[in-house]
Amino acid sequence: MAEKLTAVKGMNDILPADSARWEWFEDTVRRVMARYGYRGLRTPIVEPTALFVRGLGEVTDIVEKEMYSFEDSMNGDRLTLRPEATAGMVRAINEHNALYNGPLRVWQMGPMFRHERPQKGRYRQFHQLDVEAFGHAGPDVDAELILMVRALWRELGLKEGSDVTLEINSLGQPEERKAHRAALIAYLEANAGQLDEEAKRRLHSNPLRILDTKNPAMQALVDAAPRLMDFLGEASLAHFNALRAVLDAAGLAYRVNPRLVRGMDYYNLTVFEWVTPHLGSQATVCGGGRYDQLIEQLGGKPAPGVGFGLGIERLLLLLEALELQPPPAAPDAYAVVPDLAALPQVMPLLETLRAQGLAVVLNGGGGSMKSQFKKADASGARWALVFGADELARGEVALKPLRDAAAAQSSRSLAEAAAWAGELRNA
Repeated sequence: MAEKLTAVKGMNDILPADSARWEWFEDTVRRVMARYGYRGLRTPIVEPTALFVRGLGEVTDIVEKEMYSFEDSMNGDRLTLRPEATAGMVRAINEHNALYNGPLRVWQMGPMFRHERPQKGRYRQFHQLDVEAFGHAGPDVDAELILMVRALWRELGLKEGSDVTLEINSLGQPEERKAHRAALIAYLEANAGQLDEEAKRRLHSNPLRILDTKNPAMQALVDAAPRLMDFLGEASLAHFNALRAVLDAAGLAYRVNPRLVRGMDYYNLTVFEWVTPHLGSQATVCGGGRYDQLIEQLGGKPAPGVGFGLGIERLLLLLEALELQPPPAAPDAYAVVPDLAALPQVMPLLETLRAQGLAVVLNGGGGSMKSQFKKADASGARWALVFGADELARGEVALKPLRDAAAAQSSRSLAEAAAWAGELRNA
């Protein structure tokens, strides 16, 4: 017997039993995106490695140790499986001059890849929803994106405050971060004895990330560190306060977290995260913010940008933990065909019903009438379409209700299927 092959570690199959929750989430996303006027944008899974080095920063964890990068054996190009979506979406906007006619609101869902230790909800191939608004400089669009996430939570049944909580911060502008960075490095150098190895490694390359440490032994040190908010100028504070005013007016509770940063180097001004108490220490389920220099940094004409990313696997774990399930999916009808020789007569009718929008399941392989009725009932279908020999001899099908005990069995003409399809659908 040949060796049975298995999936790459950390890259998982999604089987039919699990796919209903994925499809429910994806359908919900599409409805919410349409309400807010966001349109789909699809980018390749493989991008030039230089895109992420320039876009994410050479000293980020993603670039340093998590990217799946390789050399194209045909031409020697350095390529990378995308570890996140924003840089690729900006590359597409620049390459196609997509902002020529004005700002764009776009979104996409798809797989990302990071070579990190697989753990619950975090895999080497994972899936993200990414939503971006290009060409909008004001805090109104920052607020719109945050409120869009709230709308998504509500559609999925999540409650703000108990299931998910919003945290916001401002990273200011590069020159303000530079002044804060110098003060932060000086403070951390003066307390070098309290730094763990990871913090020592980041001290001069990415000190802002030290503030996001999960090490309990460093919390007191981090809490007393210089606050970026104290280095913000008048314009940055006005942007942040305008965002807060919109969120307040919309009745959305939030916490200002002065230690909130994002993992990529490209953020400025608004940053935000939605966190949950139901997934242990890895609390973030959605995060994003503003990146007004990234489009120019990746070769485009200067234009502002803002967006967010949401890890789908982690969100589905949260929905599962809270027992939030998609509505049960069941066909409208189940076809019971005792004699497979009748299929040439039966199948055209089933195709007519499907063309009219009905979901109709046909039992594969035949079987006894009793066994087929068991399967029809287990399918959750509302109707059984019984194609017995007597019915077919009369050019009819028997309609047996499976969910409404008060309804009576009746018959319909095979030739008039299109006429009674609506009756079945709306009954």
